[in-house]
Amino acid sequence: MKILVVGGAGYIGSHVVADLCKKGHNVFVFDNLYSGSVKNIDKKANFIKGDINSENDLEKLFKIKFDIVFHFAALKAAGESMENPGIYSKNNINGTINLLNAMVSHDVKKIIFSSSAAVYGYPEYLPIDEKHPIKPINYYGYTKKVIEEILNWYGKLKGIKYAALRYFNAAGYDINGRITKREKTTANLLPIVLECAIGLRDRINIFGDDYDTPDGTGIRDYIHVNDLSIAHLKAMEYLNDNNNNLVLNLGTGYGYSVLEVVKMVGKITGKDIKYSIVGRREGDPAKLIAVSNLAKKTINWEAKYSDLETILSSMWELYSKIKV
Repeated sequence: MKILVVGGAGYIGSHVVADLCKKGHNVFVFDNLYSGSVKNIDKKANFIKGDINSENDLEKLFKIKFDIVFHFAALKAAGESMENPGIYSKNNINGTINLLNAMVSHDVKKIIFSSSAAVYGYPEYLPIDEKHPIKPINYYGYTKKVIEEILNWYGKLKGIKYAALRYFNAAGYDINGRITKREKTTANLLPIVLECAIGLRDRINIFGDDYDTPDGTGIRDYIHVNDLSIAHLKAMEYLNDNNNNLVLNLGTGYGYSVLEVVKMVGKITGKDIKYSIVGRREGDPAKLIAVSNLAKKTINWEAKYSDLETILSSMWELYSKIKV
């Protein structure tokens, strides 16, 4: 198949590109390199630099006849989205509309969208399934909600078939070592703790130790990026074989606390991870855990690499080689 991966130089996109190339597909990566790296793109893939905010870039791109589109091109920092909603509107919402319009103009009918469990907001029950109310509490999550609604309308009006995959905390690096460059900027816990382990940071802040959890720190459901990639390929197979759209959670049904992460990093790296307990952050629930029964039922997917030790060991393989 001739496959377009928008944002394919980024963290999750580059892993999916590697797996698509391994399967023998003809893969084209379209990326503005804002957060991605050319060095993470599989050598078998074709790279085209461009931006979904440029209709001219998209028009040139879609002169190639694609069979399906993977869409990973989004800004994703929840805190930043609350401070700068305009750039999140432009890139995430307007950019996706540009991409969909280009697909319609060039008769490309299938898209797999990197959504987020941020669409759910505060959990009304746990674990969160796909029937949970959609009430995002940050603007980033709102953009993902809006894009899912737009996909639904383009499905009804223009015959676009789509899969929207909602995942919580993507983590880890390729267990086969194919991805060699870490994300340029990240505000997520696991990379921050690894940066402490290699000396890029002196310590981490733990935002609250008085939650209703076993050790008082927040619990999150982490999903290994290799598991995510497998799910995206399975979603592609589903869209090829069925006439239905997909909206799926991707998670493990299990969570790890902040202190469990810190202790595991210490165990794996042999480093003493210093931390400070500070006040809670607004918008941080005590626990966020997903259930992925629907993914198991519809695309025969479940997480295989998402235990905390495997996730952090795969990250340490990359971080331990960074020269500080």
